[in-house]
Amino acid sequence: MSKWTDHVEWRRLYEGEWCPICDSTRLVGTPLGTIVEMDTGYLTTRRDQPVRGYCCLVLKRHAAELHDLEEDEAGGSMKDMRRVGPVLKNVTGAVKMNLEIHGNTIPHPHVHFFPRYARDRFEGGLWPPEMPANELEEFAARLRTVLAEG
Repeated sequence: MSKWTDHVEWRRLYEGEWCPICDSTRLVGTPLGTIVEMDTGYLTTRRDQPVRGYCCLVLKRHAAELHDLEEDEAGGSMKDMRRVGPVLKNVTGAVKMNLEIHGNTIPHPHVHFFPRYARDRFEGGLWPPEMPANELEEFAARLRTVLAEG
């Protein structure tokens, strides 16, 4: 998250000017580690995997947020995710397939696929500290209000 403190670097990443995914695509035609091209993105992997079978589905074009995608692009991306998930689960023999979307390091839409196995190193889960009850209520109320507005 240190990239957020350098506003110039973050803006260049966010807008795609310094995006490593876009740079790789410009240089070699696809993001690094590409396994296969899909309708809206590229399925990638790498040797240093956090769990066996880890993959990442990278959107073909640069956007900073999922809500920046066009409707057909967002739908196509979900279709690609739904296609990869069961295939990857089957190929790896995983008992569960976890997906994560962040973008805080590279603000270019990409979905991490984490096949999960019995007794893997993350079996117990990762939970942050609890939010105070009053803060949770204020947060939930604000979300309900803004979502109801539009």
